[in-house]
Amino acid sequence: MLKLQEEHTSLRTILILMAIAYLFSISMRFIWVNEVSSVPQFHWNNELMISNNDGYSFAEGARDILQGHHEEHDLSPVDSAMSKITALLSQIIPVSFETLILYMPSFIGSLIVIPLILIGRSLNQTTMGFIAALIGSIAHSYYNRTMTGYYDTDMLNIVLPVLEVYSLILALTHQRNRYLIPITISIALYQWWYPQAYALDTALFMIIIGYALAFDRKNIYIYKIALFILIGILAIPLISKISLALVVFAFFHFRNELSLKFFWPLFAGIMGIYFFTGGVDPIWALLKGYVFRDTTENTLQTAVLNYYNVMSTVREAGHIPFTLFAERISGHVITFVLACIGYVMAIIAYRPLLVTLPLAGLGFLAMSSGLRFTIYAVPVMAIGIAYLIVYLSQFIQIKAVRYVSMLLLTVAILYPNYRHIKEYMMPTVMTTGEVEALHQLGKIASAEDYVVAWWDYGYPIRYYSDIKTWIDGGKHSGDVNYPASFVLTAKDSTSAAHMMRLYTEYTEKGFSETNKTKNDFEYMMEKEGVRDPNDFITTLALPEYKLPQKTRDVYLYLPLRMMEIFPTVALFSNLDLTGKSQPQQPFFYSTRSVQDTGQTIELGQGLSIVKASSTLKIGMQSLPIKSFYQVGYDKDQKVQVNQQNFASEGLSVIYMASYGQFLVLDDYYLQSQYIQMFVFENYDKNLFQPVIMSPMTKIFKLKI
Repeated sequence: MLKLQEEHTSLRTILILMAIAYLFSISMRFIWVNEVSSVPQFHWNNELMISNNDGYSFAEGARDILQGHHEEHDLSPVDSAMSKITALLSQIIPVSFETLILYMPSFIGSLIVIPLILIGRSLNQTTMGFIAALIGSIAHSYYNRTMTGYYDTDMLNIVLPVLEVYSLILALTHQRNRYLIPITISIALYQWWYPQAYALDTALFMIIIGYALAFDRKNIYIYKIALFILIGILAIPLISKISLALVVFAFFHFRNELSLKFFWPLFAGIMGIYFFTGGVDPIWALLKGYVFRDTTENTLQTAVLNYYNVMSTVREAGHIPFTLFAERISGHVITFVLACIGYVMAIIAYRPLLVTLPLAGLGFLAMSSGLRFTIYAVPVMAIGIAYLIVYLSQFIQIKAVRYVSMLLLTVAILYPNYRHIKEYMMPTVMTTGEVEALHQLGKIASAEDYVVAWWDYGYPIRYYSDIKTWIDGGKHSGDVNYPASFVLTAKDSTSAAHMMRLYTEYTEKGFSETNKTKNDFEYMMEKEGVRDPNDFITTLALPEYKLPQKTRDVYLYLPLRMMEIFPTVALFSNLDLTGKSQPQQPFFYSTRSVQDTGQTIELGQGLSIVKASSTLKIGMQSLPIKSFYQVGYDKDQKVQVNQQNFASEGLSVIYMASYGQFLVLDDYYLQSQYIQMFVFENYDKNLFQPVIMSPMTKIFKLKI
């Protein structure tokens, strides 16, 4: 017999347990605050900055809502649920905006303990729910994405589906009409908060249909549950879903006999609306992006050109080893295995827990589709390990010893997660110096101007500078990344400058082109009267190239931090857009792990500089050093370059003395605009004007 001894817990006890679990969860999230508060470069406006890049997008939307306006086509997410909630809380809670977005993840993400405890209570297993709440609230994956500073939709992305699961378990357990409305409300809220939840909620609908067919096919109430799930999924406004659910509920409640007669026609009608308003199309789009994709393919083809596939560079969408997978979900491999055993036992004991299978399935999808999905399995595996703890402890007859054993087992499960929290010192997205540069840019530039930067920095630029960008964390497909990558890696300033002006003007034109069927880059080529992209790139290098009329200023953002990802940036333009040829792979290596042995300078990863022969040793291979550059700043913060030439060919070495950083690179990277303009401050004075020149960030204004 796998069922546990029933517990009947008072409401007061439930509330006390919720308070304990909630405070525990929040206290764990203050460990990061205590550890990093002493780091001065993590602060802005007398507060710690956030640690999640995407959060700056929602912060921008909330800021613009509070200001009451934003620029047309600036991509500000003023219509997103998170921006609206943030703006609302900002008007209610008496703290600064920076403090609000910093702590929102901790206080809202910790709400996960409430539905977990309620699930336990609905099964008359409050202790199990309480233990699950403690474990689930700080498990690796859930903590990482709801920690203080991780301002993102993840703060409710698991709370709301677990609330959905609770409403379904409640309905399946008690089978009363009054439990139908919470189903639609919880699903509708989740859809409003996170539109990508469409697939998960459809899976819940299918699991309920399967539940009915397998266990109770003649029970009309199970199909009522499915109907109210379907209403919540419909791609119609939130208020419309709730209104429709209330009408159907009233029909069931006051016209029971009549409702049975018309139930299936009503069900078919709602199903028709489901398919008419989207059906499986959004689900298929998600599956193609994360599941049914060929990870060996690095390029994506449009009707005309081939671009680099951005999914090839996103770690969260890649394969992960089993150990990392298990630790992300349960804190430890052993805990994960035990949680799986407990989860299966719990489902056998409590059939309504079958509705948690979509969450578990989505979490297990992480093995093939990326660690971002592990967060979904955290609450269900927490239920699994909590069930196992209670199940094993119930064989102890002495009550006090039983509770002590449950406490010790829970602490043992919590410890690896606590240790992870102590070690997981996530830095802020930006540093104070970088933000100061963006803040100054915001004073110089107009809100209608553009900044050309890599997509990783799009959201912070727009938040701190209130200026438009080509690309960002939500707009970074291969076709839009190509122009930005081209500018940063171009070997001549003329090509880079021409691309900056052209793509900026055509990006703006593209917003108002209602009949446009091509992406902005191909649209730009078409309007410029060019078909072959290689011919187009060649002509961009001509000084006499006729540019469209200037409508706004354009700036080039070059941060030091991009040095870490510059080879990835280059991938997006170091390719033949026609797909006819395969370009050579350039060489770039950056390191600050340097050891001078006297005879050699060890750079790590098998690379070393042999001083006597002025050669590079890469593994067992020796290559001549073409040029050696020592670059540093004098007391006036002016760049000083000392160049030594050794050979007519080979790799070049740059020693960035002020940063303690070595670069080993070929001519492709050496001649790139990023290296020339950031490292050497070498730029065409006819095309660019320096605006901000700090050691961490350099920003140039396009003069044409």
